[in-house]
Amino acid sequence: MDRPRVLLVNWRDTGHPEGGGSERYVERMAEGLAKAGYRVEIQCAAYPGATAGEWRDGVRYRRRGNKFGVYVHALRAIRRARADLVVDVQNGMPFFARLVAGCPVLVLVHHVHKEQWISALGETLGRVGWWIESRLAPWLFRKCRYVTVSEVTKAELADLGVGRERVTVVANGLDAPPPVASERDGSPTLVAVSRLVPHKRIEHAIDVVARLARRWPQLRLEVVGQGPWDEVLRAHAAERGVADRVTLHGWVDEQAKHEILARSWLHLCPSVKEGWGIVIMEAAAHGVPSVAYRAAGGVAESIVDGRTGLLADDFEDFTARVDGLLADGLRRAEMGLAGAERAGKYSWDRSVGEFASLVRDVAGVPAPRPRVLDRPGFLPHRVPEPVQQAAGGRRAEVLAAGPHGHRGGVPRGRRAERHA
Repeated sequence: MDRPRVLLVNWRDTGHPEGGGSERYVERMAEGLAKAGYRVEIQCAAYPGATAGEWRDGVRYRRRGNKFGVYVHALRAIRRARADLVVDVQNGMPFFARLVAGCPVLVLVHHVHKEQWISALGETLGRVGWWIESRLAPWLFRKCRYVTVSEVTKAELADLGVGRERVTVVANGLDAPPPVASERDGSPTLVAVSRLVPHKRIEHAIDVVARLARRWPQLRLEVVGQGPWDEVLRAHAAERGVADRVTLHGWVDEQAKHEILARSWLHLCPSVKEGWGIVIMEAAAHGVPSVAYRAAGGVAESIVDGRTGLLADDFEDFTARVDGLLADGLRRAEMGLAGAERAGKYSWDRSVGEFASLVRDVAGVPAPRPRVLDRPGFLPHRVPEPVQQAAGGRRAEVLAAGPHGHRGGVPRGRRAERHA
């Protein structure tokens, strides 16, 4: 009997220059399905330096078209595929899989893009995009099941008319952080890990540094990530007089990213919208609290306000909360400890198990025989020693159930992944 086939159509993959957290989620779910015995293919856009196709971690990748042409190629792939299930990954714009698929369609939505359309496309095209997302897509997929990463997005979909009973929440997983040589910096250091695009609002992080520079003479900001907004941010830092305090690293590999996170005091996430905010949990794994905007969606779930980080109502509040945490080392350490312990509760294996169960239910196929893929072992997730010491030495290690008895492992030697 042939293994069940699952086709995922997505705008990008993690190798794409604009790839981020949502692409990582899609690939981890795909890899988990492949390991569980499914035949899995991802159809996404091409980009410079990428091959037209490849096999990776049991998943077949096909790259066709640019950011617009990918939709045409995806429809062709859906029509030709003999799939048992198509996963239409709706990053604002769906692939309209239901029009041509000869099988059930599962719609994956990381977050609703309402606030982003006009800023990304301008007034006219932005209104068209929002109409497609808010009116056309819910009607087109009115008989389809949905999956998302947070209760916040589930509620937003309900506001668009998608029945709650049709939406399943499968949270992001988390890799345990790799061992790092970095120690917490002696001077106040902020970090922002993000794609450099307008809706991530890294300007706000730079503005915080400018606002607090006189009070904190040694304050620095490290920005990790790449994107078309790089030069704009450099100019903004110069205009605000803090170019010497702001380092834009561009793209770095996973090890370097974790070294930077580990030495930082606070992580800033000033984004307009996040489906969940996986980098918030990556920072938390190093005992680094985050500050984000309350209205940004899923961050209200990735941050436990007042316990693992802080949520702000506006820029003034954001700045005040950063200032307060910089000044209160004990509170910062206690939040860091709580965040590291909570981060250990998230596992890609658990998330994949929930996703695979949903796939079986929607596709109406029996569970295939699991495959043995050549994947390395997993590392335990430990609360960083400096965090334990700063918070009074409580809870020496965070452990939980995983495939090898550890919570949320990271495969040794795993490829570097793009920033959220």
